[in-house]
Amino acid sequence: MNVIELQNLTKDYGEGRGVFDLNLGIHDGEMVGYVGTNGSGKTTTIRQIMGFLRPTSGVACVNGLDAWEHSSEIVKNVGYVPGEIAFPDLKTGIDFLKCQAEFLGLTDMRYANTLIERLQLDPRANLKRMSKGMKQKTALVAALMNDAPIILLDEPTTGLDPLMRATFLDIIKEEHKRGKTIFMSSHSFEELESTCDRVALISDGHIVDVCSVDAITHRPEKEFKIEFTDDADYRRFEGAGYEIIRRQEQYHQVTIRIRADATPELLRTLKNYRVKFISELPYTLEKHFKQILFAEKENANHVQ
Repeated sequence: MNVIELQNLTKDYGEGRGVFDLNLGIHDGEMVGYVGTNGSGKTTTIRQIMGFLRPTSGVACVNGLDAWEHSSEIVKNVGYVPGEIAFPDLKTGIDFLKCQAEFLGLTDMRYANTLIERLQLDPRANLKRMSKGMKQKTALVAALMNDAPIILLDEPTTGLDPLMRATFLDIIKEEHKRGKTIFMSSHSFEELESTCDRVALISDGHIVDVCSVDAITHRPEKEFKIEFTDDADYRRFEGAGYEIIRRQEQYHQVTIRIRADATPELLRTLKNYRVKFISELPYTLEKHFKQILFAEKENANHVQ
């Protein structure tokens, strides 16, 4: 069952700005990442899922409910961290968290206190004087303290230092293991690769690819960069029958692609050559999406 579903979702601001014909289903208990450049449409998408923006056409559904028509119900059942945090006119973080708990009907604050401790948040601080990182921590506690089954996060690690970013990602992984359905946008490919089941790429308002992280990290092929000590061995290896995808003749270097299970055979073959170094080139989520965007650009140029 899709807990979150986008069906031809469009928000057209004019002049090519907005999101267009988005189709995406997020299963119960799945964690899906959302990546794209600034202005590509990540925040617009998430705000429509929350029911804060009315679509131009199409629909965003949460648990089968039209997000725009049932926004008040969805807000109470979704933990949400916005991209731009704006607090109400309250004095301290404690005041805000108490206000949020009252809105949600939450009386047990034990999990909130656990999150406050793990994120090293001082909730007594004045909201208006909080740093960006402190505001982000406060918003994270508010989003997670209700133990909501669905969590929407719009670049939640912005403003966090590296240690707090790691702590937050650990918390999100724990929420995922507990069966939460999570949709998280981020600029960081590494964050998404380490936490998500799938990742969607949005470019210029269009979802151009949705891929399984496991399929990226466990590809049936591997790439290796090899440098030989002299030109003779470099030339000899060129005729060894391997798929060479890049040559750097001046450095006696080749980049080859092989089946992952052929790695031992490659290493045995290289014993017959004078090799200066060999390095595996990992296929990452970032590399995958760069290839997708390059192909999109090439196709657009051909159409023109």
